Amino acid sequence: MDKHRQSISDKLIQPEHHDPYLKAWHQRSDTLCPQCGAAYQAGRWTWQGLINAATAEEAVCPACQRIAEDVPAGTISLRGDFVKQHSDELCGLIRNTEEMEKSQHPLERLMAISDDADGLTVTTTGLHLAQRIGHALEAAYDGDLKIHYNNEEYYVDVHWQRD
Repeated sequence: MDKHRQSISDKLIQPEHHDPYLKAWHQRSDTLCPQCGAAYQAGRWTWQGLINAATAEEAVCPACQRIAEDVPAGTISLRGDFVKQHSDELCGLIRNTEEMEKSQHPLERLMAISDDADGLTVTTTGLHLAQRIGHALEAAYDGDLKIHYNNEEYYVDVHWQRD
């Protein structure tokens, strides 16, 4: 592997523990989620329909399961005076980032955006969406971004602050 490709692969998220919500799916194929319409085929979830939907199993996808059980894979905390003054703009950026990510990766979704006394708290069904939202906030509005991956669980904590 050349140095450039090795550098890129070193930066990719490689959690020590894999998502427990995905483990049961590795042996299945041709499954359709009745809640969101995502299809599992050839080892991955996609928005493209199944070739043979008539014989497909129905099962709730890992993202819908996380949402139903309220078990996020990522939490983004937005703090500071800037957040309170620009919450509508920030929510728009968060939703746009989710739409872009979700269009290619059905398991990367927003669970909730909540107001609290210190700012906003956002929960996601995937690590990558939480990380992407953090980087989008930093790119658009500067501020201080910190990302912490829990080595014991499949979970990421993202903190963004701007005063």
